[in-house]
Amino acid sequence: MTDLQAHAPGPIFDTHLEHFDRDVIEASHALPVLVDFWADWCPPCRALSPVLDRVIAHYDGRIRLAKVEVDEGANMKLAGRYGLRGFPTVLLFVKGEIVGRFASAKPEHWVREFIAEHTDIE
Repeated sequence: MTDLQAHAPGPIFDTHLEHFDRDVIEASHALPVLVDFWADWCPPCRALSPVLDRVIAHYDGRIRLAKVEVDEGANMKLAGRYGLRGFPTVLLFVKGEIVGRFASAKPEHWVREFIAEHTDIE
């Protein structure tokens, strides 16, 4: 068992600066990983969260969702690393690279189309 497999979280999981590279960058070589950068004080973040949860459930293990609370610990450094200007912002990683991004709350059909456009998942 590799170190990545030993620490593999479920399809929806919280991550933070310390484990981001392992949880997202490395893991995206096996499956696409959406990363939701959110804040508790952000109403659009709270609107998007259940939409993302439903989308991930729909794909039944073919894509994962990492949630990063930007106000927690050093997580704002991740937002800076990726040039995020507002929240929520969602990045899609495939094979260690960002292949797409969007900001603000979106409806479920829009998120599914975004995933289909940037991956081979239908």
